[in-house]
Amino acid sequence: MHIFQFNEGEHSLGNAREIENSQIILHVSSDEHLKKAQVGQLAAVELTSPGNWMIVMIDKVIKSASLANLSPAGENEERDPTSEEVANRVILTPVGTIRESGGSGHPVFSRSIDQVPIIDSSCYILQGEPLSSFFNLLVQAGKNDNSLAFGTYSMARDATAYIDGNKLFQRHAALLGSTGSGKSWAVTSILEKTAELPSTNIVVFDLHGEYKDLSYVKSLHIPGPEELGSNEENILYLPYWLLNAEELLSMFVDQSEHSAQNQVAVFQEKVLRAKERFLIVHDKQDMVKNFTLNSPIPFSIEEVIAEITDLNEEMVLGTRGPKKGDFNGQFSRFLTRIQAKVQDRRYGFLFKYPPPLHTYQAMAEIIHKMMDFSKENSNIKCIDFSEVPSDILSIIVGLTARIIYQVQFWTDPKDRNPIAMVCDEAHLYLPKKQGQNPVTQRAVEAFEKIAKEGRKYGVSLVIVSQRPSDVSTTILSQCNNVITLRLTNGTDQSTVRKLMPENFKKMLDVLPVMDIGEAMVIGDAVLLPSRIRIHPPVEKPLSATIDFWSEWQKESTPINFSLAVENMRRQGRKKE
Repeated sequence: MHIFQFNEGEHSLGNAREIENSQIILHVSSDEHLKKAQVGQLAAVELTSPGNWMIVMIDKVIKSASLANLSPAGENEERDPTSEEVANRVILTPVGTIRESGGSGHPVFSRSIDQVPIIDSSCYILQGEPLSSFFNLLVQAGKNDNSLAFGTYSMARDATAYIDGNKLFQRHAALLGSTGSGKSWAVTSILEKTAELPSTNIVVFDLHGEYKDLSYVKSLHIPGPEELGSNEENILYLPYWLLNAEELLSMFVDQSEHSAQNQVAVFQEKVLRAKERFLIVHDKQDMVKNFTLNSPIPFSIEEVIAEITDLNEEMVLGTRGPKKGDFNGQFSRFLTRIQAKVQDRRYGFLFKYPPPLHTYQAMAEIIHKMMDFSKENSNIKCIDFSEVPSDILSIIVGLTARIIYQVQFWTDPKDRNPIAMVCDEAHLYLPKKQGQNPVTQRAVEAFEKIAKEGRKYGVSLVIVSQRPSDVSTTILSQCNNVITLRLTNGTDQSTVRKLMPENFKKMLDVLPVMDIGEAMVIGDAVLLPSRIRIHPPVEKPLSATIDFWSEWQKESTPINFSLAVENMRRQGRKKE
């Protein structure tokens, strides 16, 4: 039995008169038929094989006048009876094909288009029973062991829209939308579904503490000045010795200084020697020949500062007595810059970590906190970066992602469990590299490497942003799945269009007018590029917009400004 039973009077739209691979133009015989067509609606064009259909989306509806009306004849002038009418037209974009499956006769929907209609093929609008039949086909095809129930189709509110979980994470995803469009709810909805799986492994980079209170999430946070020295389970220190050479140099070296090259050479040499001493003291002789400057080996930054200070103050014996050494006075600003960072309590999570993190095994313990996916440790980790100073936010988030990727890379392939990183507010630390400072560039390069190569090692990215136009184009271009909620900014809309295949770009015209919690989903993870109403999560993230007018209607309460000022000074939120 064929999938569609069309009623000519109710569903007939027109006939194909111009056919291309990416576009079909219908000629519609009457205004009544033309009124059935609405932009964004689905239709079906018959193919030569019985029961096979091309599914199309209506891009444009055009009503045209007749040539006779365009050139009215005079009272005594006869009209040319052979003059053709300029037909009403509907422009269609192909989105897939329905075929009868083998000998079973069951219809199957596919995104591939290997056959196009012939001239004069009939086209029927999908509404009523045919529309329900089509979405039932999509639901049955999408519902399997790997599917994620994401919402319902906007065209058919009773049909569940499924996303293929494998393809969503295998090929990276971008979740985009303006502030207030429901972006955080969409992220939470995905997290809720994945948390139900026994071996989910997800790390959320949370910049504003939106997801830390979700019951199924293990919350980790970078400590602020008030928590330094604490060794609580939910506190995540990132010791400076985890930084690679480029990250360390970008923090400490000002490339505009005339002695910058000497600073780089001396600093690298001193760090290398300090790491070597650590290995020797801790009886790791086998590592001495194999480690590099980028190896994450503990070392003493105080020793490095002391040795560079000696060079900066060095006096040598000359022919006429003591004289300044080759580097005397060259490193004064450099040393001041390093010491300022080391002593600044805002950077305490880098430099003021507890003694256990000085050990050789410390990195494994840090990784265990971030990547262990056992139920005892919770299989979704949320790292709260809200206490990290903005000037090094990029490098710290980049460091975290790079460590996760490198550990996954060096894990025995048979022991790897795929891991996804959800990058919330990605525009803040993954901007376009042009004109960015070295600190930010290092972070972007780390993520670009993951975007290009992570799939081979089971590392996936989910890029979440309200300003896609500000996010690295290299990273976005690697996202084969795009979930875009309402976007009102023209530049952001243009950026999203560039990510789309040519025949789907017209679908994005609805972005400024979509409802809150409604998304256009396009990519490998969905059978049909669709407008979907996302299921609201059971637990809500801490991202609700403050209702100004409602709050202003309440009776005022006194505010402790002294406490707020004290918190600002101490860079931590102390309660009364």
